[in-house]
Amino acid sequence: MPAAPAANFIRNIIEADLAAGAYAGRRWSGRPGTAAQQQAGAPDPAKIRTRFPPEPNGYLHYGHAKSICLNFGLARDFGGVCHMRFDDTNPTREEQEYVDGILEAVQWLGFGWEAFGASHQYFASDYFPWLYEFAEKLIEAGDAYVDSQSADEMRARRGTLTQVGEDSPYRGRSVAENLDLFRRMKAGEFADGAHVLRLKIDMQSPNINLRDPVAYRIRHAHHHRTGDAWCIYPMYDYTHGVSDALENVTHSICTLEFEDHRPLYDWLNERLAALGLLNTPLPRQYEFSRLNLSYVVLSKRKLIQLVDEGHVAGWDDPRLPTLVGARRRGFTAEGFRLFAERIGVSKSDSWIDMSVLEDCMREHLNEAAERRVAVLDPLKLVITNFPEGAVETCHAPNHPLHPELGKRDMPFTRELGSSARTSRRCRRRAFTACIRATRCGYATASSSPAPAVRRMRPAT
Repeated sequence: MPAAPAANFIRNIIEADLAAGAYAGRRWSGRPGTAAQQQAGAPDPAKIRTRFPPEPNGYLHYGHAKSICLNFGLARDFGGVCHMRFDDTNPTREEQEYVDGILEAVQWLGFGWEAFGASHQYFASDYFPWLYEFAEKLIEAGDAYVDSQSADEMRARRGTLTQVGEDSPYRGRSVAENLDLFRRMKAGEFADGAHVLRLKIDMQSPNINLRDPVAYRIRHAHHHRTGDAWCIYPMYDYTHGVSDALENVTHSICTLEFEDHRPLYDWLNERLAALGLLNTPLPRQYEFSRLNLSYVVLSKRKLIQLVDEGHVAGWDDPRLPTLVGARRRGFTAEGFRLFAERIGVSKSDSWIDMSVLEDCMREHLNEAAERRVAVLDPLKLVITNFPEGAVETCHAPNHPLHPELGKRDMPFTRELGSSARTSRRCRRRAFTACIRATRCGYATASSSPAPAVRRMRPAT
């Protein structure tokens, strides 16, 4: 019987929520949607809903494996479902190739998004009409405005970690003017960077993420799914939390760098729920420490640079810490799952030695891999007193720990292959590099009438 998953703070939170019935009253229409749509649906069959939301601007790396195992594993263990969602809000960096590669990597790790008779693969771009509608509602409620400052001007007024920000000179625009400008932004009347839509929160906040963050920007670019239908695109922070709520996500689990973004996540969803646009109870965000491997680069930005500048052969180069590269390196999905379980989940940043990952791979391969023999850089050996054309069949176990896997035949003939490197090491000892044939019934003494072969002794 497999061992029970190790306890961690996120599991404790989920267990407490289920015990308290925190999400027992939710309803689900069978697909993502607004509050009205979800309330018209049946009771949600999933006890919890998590999600894995990569941006399709590169291939997944080792760090993503930890997040995948966590999010999909929690949904599996608690009778829920994990949504496979692409946060595709940046058309200039995203490609269908990355979407396909990510889906393949998740499935290779042993997880899927089919549950309760339906597929739960989603795209944030499918929510663009709702996100735009919600933005207009926020403008009408006085919670958003169009800012016409340049990027440098906004940066200068934003303040620093020790200095509060300053209000934009356009913060006081009327609702009518903001709506008119925002609709004209959508219609494509303005060039990139001419205007942005900002959430009206608090420029004096000690949390820099709450200083009127940008919700929409103008970007005349072709999107890999929506084509040229849009020329304004929502920002990640605006899209992420709303997408979670549209999908009825209960536990939004992300890494610690998003901890300072949680107040914005809550502020936005609570405002939209108060306007009757999002289903309740709302999702809650929880953060865990990201994977830090010693001497391994796990920054997607730096990995993209290595690929784009031609320092590696591609995303599947075995030297890269990507999952497609790991497959070519001989790493296994079971090894990654064992690694994720072994390192656990916490809120404390820590460094994991690469040897821990390699040990997990060796442990799984030692248990699962059948044994085979191969000679690299072979040196041809001819046993002169072995009959030409004769073949003696030796037998070797397929797995020394699993006799039920049977044995394999290994032919012994007049001509053999030995490692040239090993032969060179032994040459100074004047031993002939050869393969011991006693397993096939031959004596090892050179004076024996049997073929004159000896066990190769290691160099000293």
